[in-house]
Amino acid sequence: MSDTDEHHFESKADSGASKTYPQQAGAIRKGGHIVIKARPCKVVEVSTSKTGKHGHAKCHFVAIDIFNGKKLEDIVPSSHNCDVPHVDRQDYQLIDITDDGYVSLLTESGNTKDDLKLPTDDVLLGQVCALAVKTCYEAHHIYPLHSLDVSLLCEMQIKTGFADGKDLILSVMSAMGEEQICAVKEIGGGK
Repeated sequence: MSDTDEHHFESKADSGASKTYPQQAGAIRKGGHIVIKARPCKVVEVSTSKTGKHGHAKCHFVAIDIFNGKKLEDIVPSSHNCDVPHVDRQDYQLIDITDDGYVSLLTESGNTKDDLKLPTDDVLLGQVCALAVKTCYEAHHIYPLHSLDVSLLCEMQIKTGFADGKDLILSVMSAMGEEQICAVKEIGGGK
């Protein structure tokens, strides 16, 4: 290679950054995070066995995948390291929802983020629907609920909410290269 050769590398914001960090199993507590079967999980239960004839004390983790809600379990010697995911939660202002279910979000820097779909989680969809129904009710739009689907409710919520000066904030959780909308809240200039 000569001194005049140039190298161009594609760079990403998290390039070189690890998606996980090590933590001793005995230090991971309920409410913390852990990677089980290559999935980022929130720990819902931890039990530790005493040292026995087969060596180390062991930690039994029961955890819920933070993206799909599935229950996972793992048993790890308490002195061994486990992978813990870097979990980030960001709030964005909702701008729009496209016909195919993608959301347009406003970032803190004023740019738009358009790569997330509406959640399919029933509890979160319930939150969105409840806000939509409340917004429509406050605007005196009465619709029979059985005649509406979730995407229509979301669209009505945005249109009616914006007409009433209401803003919606979507919380987005990210870990291990995945991200998903995890919460919805109403803020600002409403009644």
